[in-house]
Amino acid sequence: MVTLLAIPLFIILGIFQSAVVSRLPLLHGTADLILLVVIAWALQERVRSAWQWALIAGLVVGFLTALNFIIPLAGYFFVTGLALFLRQRIWQVPLLAMLTVTFVGTLFIDITTAIYLNVFGTSLPILETLNLIILPGTILNLILSIPVYALVKDLAEWVYPEEIDI
Repeated sequence: MVTLLAIPLFIILGIFQSAVVSRLPLLHGTADLILLVVIAWALQERVRSAWQWALIAGLVVGFLTALNFIIPLAGYFFVTGLALFLRQRIWQVPLLAMLTVTFVGTLFIDITTAIYLNVFGTSLPILETLNLIILPGTILNLILSIPVYALVKDLAEWVYPEEIDI
């Protein structure tokens, strides 16, 4: 049931990201809301469907972009695994884990995308790509990671209510 919630959520986020967020770049880098939601969902304590959400997010992003499906799927699975690993290790400071996974995950996905585009015919100068796309996108993701974490935490508490012993 919870996994079915991810399908309309990621479709709406994908539409919002391509219609609104992509029009608000910092230099040429933009935020990745779907990535932030995947990370925040995986960091929630009661969530058991993080891998399914990563799969759905990767498929939605694969449909919305011209990239091969492997790039977003690999990126979202990587950040989900890293988030689940850090959730076990840094369970008392989830915001630190959110910022860490956001930083590492954004760099991983953007660098993997740039390498993929360079290999398959799009000439991207490495330093310009790093300075104009990857680093500004990382900064935007870090800025938006805390509000997204708060919203996803509220969503997780609504979906997984705390059990009360009588």
